[in-house]
Amino acid sequence: MKKHIVVLTGAGMSAESGLKTFRDANGLWEGHNVMEVATPEGFQKNPELVLEFYNQRRKQLLEVKPNSAHFDLVDLETDYKVTIITQNVDDLHERAGSNDVVHLHGELLKVRSTRNETDIQSWTKNLVLGDLCVKGYQLRPHIVWFGEAVPMIEKAMEICATADVLVIIGTSMQVYPAASLMHYVPENTPTYFIDPHPAMDSKTALKVIPDTATSGMKTLIDLLKTREF
Repeated sequence: MKKHIVVLTGAGMSAESGLKTFRDANGLWEGHNVMEVATPEGFQKNPELVLEFYNQRRKQLLEVKPNSAHFDLVDLETDYKVTIITQNVDDLHERAGSNDVVHLHGELLKVRSTRNETDIQSWTKNLVLGDLCVKGYQLRPHIVWFGEAVPMIEKAMEICATADVLVIIGTSMQVYPAASLMHYVPENTPTYFIDPHPAMDSKTALKVIPDTATSGMKTLIDLLKTREF
């Protein structure tokens, strides 16, 4: 039976594809306060602004491609069972060919009914006021906004509990509840943390790879080749 690698990915995974991380040094998202464009209250107050914000994000996503780190994760599926739990809302893991991806924070290329959160559909064009679900309710981005529950977090916890190896790529592991996931893997699970500015240091079961996603994945692959399970 193949060993199970669980991969947690964040914004740094997609940065080298040219995908902006939205937030600048001042904490603004493309010039907007996060409360204006990524909360239920912001959507209620100014739905046009929120829809246009995500229209621009969707447009940008359709212009970029997966990078080598995405493809390296796909290649690992030859020798391992690989499950990706991502904080990213892009589809670059899927476009690269990964077969098992869990999106914690939703998906940019999907929308859902404002009335029924299980009424989800694929969407690649602009979303505007007047775009309705089959029941006649306004559609909204299929994104988990600040202040909303994270529906996939329990599934992610269950997946982490089955990990033989944990790999963390391009995330500070400072944002909860996603940051808590590394604590659900079995004790002493080999863990690799790839990030150019890691928020932790190497220790017994943790190997820090202070590098970008594309370069760090090459190092990880070499390390896995020499590891005995």
